[in-house]
Amino acid sequence: MRKNCEREKVMVAMSGGLDSSVAAALLKKRGYDVVGIFLRLWESEAYFEAEKNAKKVAKILGVPLHIIDAKKEFKKEIVDYFLRGCEKGYMFNPCVKCNPEIKFKFLLEKMKELKYDWVATGHYARRRREIQNSPPEADQPLAEKLQISNKLQVTSYKLQATYKLFQAEDKNKDQSYFLYGLKRKQLAKIIFPLGDYKKTEVLKMAKKFKLPEFRKEDDSQGACFIAEKYPDKFLKRNLKMRKGEIADQQGNILGEHQGLPLYIIGQRRMINIGGTGPYYVIKRDFKNNLLVVTRNVKDPKLYGKSVKLKKVNWIIRKPKFPFKAKVKIRYQHPAISATIVHSSQFTVCGFYEVVFNKPQRAAAIGQSAVFYSDKGELLGGGIMKEAQK
Repeated sequence: MRKNCEREKVMVAMSGGLDSSVAAALLKKRGYDVVGIFLRLWESEAYFEAEKNAKKVAKILGVPLHIIDAKKEFKKEIVDYFLRGCEKGYMFNPCVKCNPEIKFKFLLEKMKELKYDWVATGHYARRRREIQNSPPEADQPLAEKLQISNKLQVTSYKLQATYKLFQAEDKNKDQSYFLYGLKRKQLAKIIFPLGDYKKTEVLKMAKKFKLPEFRKEDDSQGACFIAEKYPDKFLKRNLKMRKGEIADQQGNILGEHQGLPLYIIGQRRMINIGGTGPYYVIKRDFKNNLLVVTRNVKDPKLYGKSVKLKKVNWIIRKPKFPFKAKVKIRYQHPAISATIVHSSQFTVCGFYEVVFNKPQRAAAIGQSAVFYSDKGELLGGGIMKEAQK
């Protein structure tokens, strides 16, 4: 048991941005023994600048900063994975995979090495710890009986801690969507200091803590290895693009596309057909290298009644099916009502499917569908692999 004079130790992921810097400052103010960690994930001007900022903030706060080089693992597990997916028509969200498999993996390993108690990040999310008296069950050993008096005995049930993840107080900044891949065992050692604050409050705290001014780009939600707003140029630099024809649903050739990996369902950008648009992508035919488009923004082929999932992770215990939930099919997409079903009729492991109450537009394969309760608790999620029209 920890002695009263000892402070709890927390390791903070310091990215060199505003949010993680304020998180570190907050924890130090609350009396934690704080050490910073900067993960080197990519070679770029933005990362060099971020590392410089992290060192500057660590010096201001008077906390040590450790540098971990994870570029090799990040390229293999995240960047190459992203590119392979795009090549096959899947536009994966890199952060969804990176958080559990790279960032928190390295952070928790370093936490054990340094013998610290916690890992903290600047994510906008809330973790709650609930303690329950768990009565003995068939698969649970009985707790020892405690002798209270010579005549009275009571059974002490085992106390169980349950860790739950909820949306942040600031719903506009909530980042729980990117954290659905975490395991309950990981959550037991993670804290999110900013979860109960609005972004405006965090900005005020940055000034109060006399932290350096941060560029607007430091608050970006884009993939950290892509410098541009859109991934087009990055994909062109790293994949071989084959130009091909753009056609309508009747087979009329309308123009030329720049390479199918550059397009997703529902997209209207980069469809360079002069004068008659706008057009929207409804199909990518990789076999024939053909992009099929429509001028009708409400075309039924842009909408899906349901979507099948792969690589599903449950933060809660696996629920009973079917069950109703709120579902986000993109990070900034509003949560919509749906039913989650599980079927083992055709495969040994079965498959999960999200059935929307109302058909949804552009449920893009490769993106994640994330489940929430009505109270904002993050239940789990998975990668969309097949939309049903």
